[in-house]
Amino acid sequence: MFRPIRKAVLPVAGLGTRFLPATKAIPKEMLTVVDRPILQHVVDEARAAGVEQFIFVTGRNKGVIEDHFDINYELDDTLRKRGKEKEIAALAADLLPAGSTSFTRQHFPLGLGHAVWCARSLVGDEPFALLLPDMITVAGERKTRCLAQCVEAYQRYGGNVVAVEEVPPNETQYYGVVGIGADDGHTFEIIGMVEKPPRGAAPSNSIIAGRYILQPEIFGILQSLEKGAGGEFQLTDGMKQLATTQSFHGVRFDGRTFDCGSKLGFLTANLAVALEREDLAEALRAELRKLAL
Repeated sequence: MFRPIRKAVLPVAGLGTRFLPATKAIPKEMLTVVDRPILQHVVDEARAAGVEQFIFVTGRNKGVIEDHFDINYELDDTLRKRGKEKEIAALAADLLPAGSTSFTRQHFPLGLGHAVWCARSLVGDEPFALLLPDMITVAGERKTRCLAQCVEAYQRYGGNVVAVEEVPPNETQYYGVVGIGADDGHTFEIIGMVEKPPRGAAPSNSIIAGRYILQPEIFGILQSLEKGAGGEFQLTDGMKQLATTQSFHGVRFDGRTFDCGSKLGFLTANLAVALEREDLAEALRAELRKLAL
């Protein structure tokens, strides 16, 4: 029996420069997809996968994230006085249990590997989930979201698990790419990893897609890791070292993933999520038809 995945790390210290000026005063993670912040969608996914403790690696000017996951007495009181019971219930449903959130600082933008390392004391000696907070997922045929499928694979194989998706071969140089071993169609053994390989040198066109389950031994490796691609501490480089002593499996998520760190991905995520909602889908389709003309 493998230890359960109780904790999740969410690195939210990024500056969001691709969305300036919108992110000058608002963290990119708090931009809304329909009526929920991007980060709330990611937390929802983690909760659905059984995560109980949420560790946010923040930076300067990110205090609004802490406020979002706290009680707002004045708002609650105003809504109650106005009889807005539906809105009160919605806020209560999103509120994480007391003591289930922790916040730590990444003082300098030194890469994902460094952000994960900053959470070492809060994670402790247990396996944990890592969710990139600018990636939103929508369930496919299995009716479960990406992290839940990673947890399912972890419960079967143990070790370390990453979600992957396929990109055109001419785009692999922008991502962390995995080599594929024994394969059952949905889950496969990872036999190699490389961060941003030169064009034409990638071991496959399967890229790491922003959802991970990692063993705590990764922290000792990140402690002594040298800077890699882009002059940053690359998590992929740390995972490559960990893979010399522990297993890694890849999960092909059967739903859709939207990179809300890009403008096109953000816009597409808004449309996809809205089209899943009964209160918006029909009217939105009508508006899209008008725009198509």
